[in-house]
Amino acid sequence: MNQSFLDYYNLQPLFMAIHSALCSIMPEGLAIFLEGLVVAVLILIMYAVLAIILIYMERKVCAKFQCRIGPNRVGGKGGLLQVPADVLKILTKEIIELKNSDHFLYALAPFLVIMASILTFSCLPWNKGGEILHMNIGIFFVLAASSIGVLGILLAGWSSNSKYTIIGAVRSGAMIISYELSIGLTVLTMVMMSGTMDIQQIVASQADGWNIFKGHIVAIAAFIIFLIAGNAEANRGPFDLAEAEQELTAGYHTEYSGMHFGFFYLAEYLNLFITSGIATTLFLGGWMPFHIAGLDGFNAVMDYIPGVIWFVGKTFFIVFLLMWIRWTFPRLRIDQVLTLEWKYLMPASLLILLLMTVCKVFGLVF
Repeated sequence: MNQSFLDYYNLQPLFMAIHSALCSIMPEGLAIFLEGLVVAVLILIMYAVLAIILIYMERKVCAKFQCRIGPNRVGGKGGLLQVPADVLKILTKEIIELKNSDHFLYALAPFLVIMASILTFSCLPWNKGGEILHMNIGIFFVLAASSIGVLGILLAGWSSNSKYTIIGAVRSGAMIISYELSIGLTVLTMVMMSGTMDIQQIVASQADGWNIFKGHIVAIAAFIIFLIAGNAEANRGPFDLAEAEQELTAGYHTEYSGMHFGFFYLAEYLNLFITSGIATTLFLGGWMPFHIAGLDGFNAVMDYIPGVIWFVGKTFFIVFLLMWIRWTFPRLRIDQVLTLEWKYLMPASLLILLLMTVCKVFGLVF
């Protein structure tokens, strides 16, 4: 790999130069406060823009699979302004207070869900030096932060005081807690292979080849299990039992309206992007370019492409795969969902972790 190009696209020197310039004209504490404020605003903007893109993409992909056109009125034939119009409608809708609900927990639940989503979103490595939250236990923090979301879902279902919401919340809680085991084991498998929990170092360790290629069939199996479990973790079809419209109206957020409902809606789509981003980081090299051994000219051209483009491109490829799964398979029953996890995915994840350990000890991975 041409290290000069990686250093050329490294964002850390730019950020350090901005920090030094601010510290030269104001106290360091104030500079850090302003930097944090700007970063927070950028996170929220990126979060909203990505949600709009993903919702539009979902509608178009769904339409293609169902031989329909999809949004084609607002914003021309492509319907580009349909999603912004829906966002505006949600922002202007009234937030209804339920008479017999637990008002504090009812209002707290959507904020817990959106907070968990934003925390994990902030850990994605967009580029070299482009990770918003960077720590040497980054993967552990991602797993811990993502677990907060299930608390918001359980609180939303219980505090709404409705039979539909409580059934949806119990289903979601059972499913998410179950599938977190497979996610944790597959993540641990790749941590074992990389030898670190630092997200940037996991990406850097794939400079000579992506983990999905270096880890042979073991990494490919871990990748497939991670996608299945991540799909369930994000409450996406065919695992969307918590929102089964035919049975539960809208599941755990049936009684929500306005922007409170919008928080759940945004978090679902961003969790899809986050799951895909983590899969990209662990298995597909993150922001590392694609190289083919022996083709130096091709590899040099790949090095010219900025890391952020590689990361976003790979992530949206996995997003498309997950959407493909959603609109291909029918919704499973709750007993089938739990049987899949406890009888098949978790034992397979444990076996894969054991095999990766053996491969690492005996030097069978590149």
